Amino acid sequence: MIKSFISRVFGRGAKQAAHPSKPVVYGPDKHHIRKDHISRGARKTCEELQRAGHTAYVVGGAVRDLILGRRPKDFDVATSAHPDDVRSLFRRSRIIGRRFQIVHVMFGAETVEVSTYRAHFTTKDPEADDDEKDRQDVHGRVLSDNVFGTQAEDAVRRDFTVNALFYDPVKEEVWDYQHGVKDLVARKLVMIGDPATRYREDPVRMLRAARLSAKLGLTIDPKTAAPIRELRHLLENVPQARLFEEILKMLLSGNAVACVQRLRDLELHHGLLPLLDDSLEDAATGPFAMAALKATDDRLREDKPVSPAFLLAALLWGRVERRWHELEEKGQPSTPSLHSAMHDALDAQRESLAIPRRFDATMKELWLLQPRFLQRGGTRPFRLLEHPRFRAAYDFFELRAQAGNAPLEIAHWWEKFQDASGEERSRMLQADDGPKKKKRRRRGGKRRPEDGGSPEEVAPGADE
Repeated sequence: MIKSFISRVFGRGAKQAAHPSKPVVYGPDKHHIRKDHISRGARKTCEELQRAGHTAYVVGGAVRDLILGRRPKDFDVATSAHPDDVRSLFRRSRIIGRRFQIVHVMFGAETVEVSTYRAHFTTKDPEADDDEKDRQDVHGRVLSDNVFGTQAEDAVRRDFTVNALFYDPVKEEVWDYQHGVKDLVARKLVMIGDPATRYREDPVRMLRAARLSAKLGLTIDPKTAAPIRELRHLLENVPQARLFEEILKMLLSGNAVACVQRLRDLELHHGLLPLLDDSLEDAATGPFAMAALKATDDRLREDKPVSPAFLLAALLWGRVERRWHELEEKGQPSTPSLHSAMHDALDAQRESLAIPRRFDATMKELWLLQPRFLQRGGTRPFRLLEHPRFRAAYDFFELRAQAGNAPLEIAHWWEKFQDASGEERSRMLQADDGPKKKKRRRRGGKRRPEDGGSPEEVAPGADE
């Protein structure tokens, strides 16, 4: 239906260009994008830049998504104005970035990312000066890309044709330099320029091809897909923080299951992405990891909040559980074994794909609460219910149970226990055969009042 609609509105009446430097321009009567589809901040940014004598367009994924009838998450702007010029026009703005120098323009809670048109970076020339050579590493990856250019050059610099679309919210025109609209109609993802060269410039484009094709339901053009298996090793040269950022985009795209399948089709999951490789192929916990990915997709489709830490904890659970049981079999107590297993899993993961430490606390709490769901006697269930992370930990346990990684009967028990009245909960309790905490004796044989001693028995300075 989307294909026929796009064909109908874009298939005729456009000013066709004979050369890539002259775009196909679709007037407002030839497409269904209207200026009120654009966020207030992006619209105001374009208007102000154009009033100052510059050209300015909403660009990239937002235009692509609007053509497909999707709601963009954010709106980026491309302009002929240099970063300093943009900064001088907007009081609430700042220049950021080293590799890509851009301007963040703030409108209330909205931040609009404004970039200057850039020239397409060509491959390293032996005759180039030292500054030119320093822009690429030995593998061809671009290290610096702040060469300003024209709008046509900026379109060529972008990765895929469907991302090289510009929309003018003042004239309500779509400008297409690389036949991106035609490729959207054909449901194809096509690389601009020579795919092998473009992957060498930025190996993350291989992951982006997998993510965008899965997210948008596009088929990767055969020429675009062909070099990926040969060049996938180049991902090893990408900084870990950037690689993790791209993986997180995949996992939180709302199409994580399809993205993982596309990664497997392109053979990008083996070795290069140990987090996914290890978790999904573990026979014991692989189904649970896939269930967590599907649950995340479902929540995003329902506009419900999702937790990256929850999903990362699910993907690493296989490593944690395997190491935990190994240590138990060696005679170590259960709880210390779990603590050691958690640290070992996180340390091993950081050697391959670094997970930011801000996620550590939540992940560890989710893991540490899992064995407590097996304790259904005494006061333990009541204390667990009061834990701040109970809801997330229970969802984690329930997903494990549904995937066969935890007892389903216990998950059902907890589901009933949460909604039961106080009297019903007491009847549901089982014999308390869990480990008992030893009461700590105070100095001089004295006990605290809460341990049964009288206030007079508490030794002076016991709390110091």
